[in-house]
Amino acid sequence: MVRRVGGWSAAGLLIVLWTACGQVYRPVVIPCSTGGVPGCPVPNNPKPGNFHAVFGITTNSANNPGGAMQIDVSGDSIIGETPTSDPSKPNLGNVPTYATVATNDALVFVASAGSVVAGGVDTISTFTPVFQSTTASGLGTVSTIALPTGSQPVFLNSTEGNFMFVANYGTNTVSGINTTSNVVTLTAAVGKNPVSLAELPNGLKLYVANEGDNTVDSLNTIDLSMVAGFSGLNAPISLVARGDSQKVYVLTAGDGQLVTIDTASDTVTSSLPVGVGANFLYFDPILNRLYVTNPVTQMVYVFSDTGGTVNGVAADVPLQLAVIPFTAGSEACPAGCMPSSVTALGDGSRFYVASYQTYPTGSVSTCPDANVAGACVVPWLTVFNANSFAAQYPSAPTLKLLSPISTTFAATQYAVPPVASCATTPIYPALYAPTDTRFRVYTTASVDSTRVYVSLCDAGAVAVINTTDANVNNSGTAVPPDSLVLDLATAPAACQQASCSNTAAITAFSITNNVVTFQAANSFTPGQTITISGLSTGTYLNGATLTVLSTGLSATQFECNFTNGNESLTTDSGTAIPQPPSQNPIFLFTGQ
Repeated sequence: MVRRVGGWSAAGLLIVLWTACGQVYRPVVIPCSTGGVPGCPVPNNPKPGNFHAVFGITTNSANNPGGAMQIDVSGDSIIGETPTSDPSKPNLGNVPTYATVATNDALVFVASAGSVVAGGVDTISTFTPVFQSTTASGLGTVSTIALPTGSQPVFLNSTEGNFMFVANYGTNTVSGINTTSNVVTLTAAVGKNPVSLAELPNGLKLYVANEGDNTVDSLNTIDLSMVAGFSGLNAPISLVARGDSQKVYVLTAGDGQLVTIDTASDTVTSSLPVGVGANFLYFDPILNRLYVTNPVTQMVYVFSDTGGTVNGVAADVPLQLAVIPFTAGSEACPAGCMPSSVTALGDGSRFYVASYQTYPTGSVSTCPDANVAGACVVPWLTVFNANSFAAQYPSAPTLKLLSPISTTFAATQYAVPPVASCATTPIYPALYAPTDTRFRVYTTASVDSTRVYVSLCDAGAVAVINTTDANVNNSGTAVPPDSLVLDLATAPAACQQASCSNTAAITAFSITNNVVTFQAANSFTPGQTITISGLSTGTYLNGATLTVLSTGLSATQFECNFTNGNESLTTDSGTAIPQPPSQNPIFLFTGQ
């Protein structure tokens, strides 16, 4: 109890200090929904003047440290990033798996299962975020908490400001970190291969999903002693707690069930089918809903967190509201997609499903996007009306997520070449392991409902979606739809290809239909980024960072997308300097 009181006091002090700071303003119109306070009936409606942040983590090339970033919501920019070249500021660990921010936003925590690679170290990294700033002032110094070799931490969760819990997949344990001292003070044995945690909002219990032995453990948060155990849950993969602390929901991948646990009695009170292979469970605290994605059956399930029945009798269990298909021919994704994650706006108006397609598939042997030759991945975001469960924009339900603002992507491009490390866990019965990427695409919303973000693992970028202009109480008869603003490029990765160090000498170039063809002996590979310099005729190309296309690539020439008028073959001398690839974003989470 002392630990929790201290945490609440510290959180209160931080909030007082935070509100005393200046604010960054972007005009925002927040729509009202049903129920709540007069004037604007959405409870706890966020104020548009507050400084807000979204965080993300990225993976690097093998045996190199991953990275973290902080995005300023109002500025659509990255204002803090790791790794850093400053040797006095340690980087994150290798093989980052999960991250979260403490409830008081004082520290960000990143779990890294480094020991899955020979010689790697298992760590929890922490750093302070940027407070009340839209300038790239940088993140605080990274501190590391070493865990026993083989721990393989894969999940973090806490509802307390001064304590953080860690699921250790490799040692079948849960650890508790004192966030004031950054020291592990508690460790307890749990079931085999824990992969998800959910602490009750009241801080009394911690629930642990153990996919390796089909169990869920209920622990006392004071000392991590066992309160109760649940067996026979087939590969539990995700947990969430209800806001009133009375229920915990378990998603099982093995038999595809949404299981309800009553936390007062620690008993299972219901189980609802969601299909074998379900991978993600999201709780919307505004509308009190549960969302489940299943990439295997290509379905999204929506439940009210109460209103269901047990044996025909009304009970405090989930009630299914909708089943949304993402199969070929569906409204949500006409070409057929694999839904991966869900987020919802805090204003209660819309929810968003991130999904993707991979090619070749079925009878389609090549990528349908002419900008990418061979295999590709197509990331999508579908917007849904929270009241009707229908696609918000039925004529074009899926939003393109690659922005031509960056020269990395062509104006018409919507697919990217696949990155092997971004491939998600295989279809069940294969289980998640720390070497796997949980989310090829992942989405989250800013706390002020003005932006939605999607991490694009294969593209090395985070897509930023403007939701503000689509709010229903904007003036005018035509309400603009949610729209892609830009893609934020992630930090450079370590380049391990031989072509990374081979500068190409340009001897001539031409431009046809916004494709520039360079004559140069090279060893480039499709998708590689290069920077142009030293041209005397085509000076407008100098400084441009371009992506090498698979088309027209040979040992003596290469092509890139470049928006410009046609140019006949022009003799010129310059260089094409290879750039390291971007790191791969695998997870996003929302701060205050």
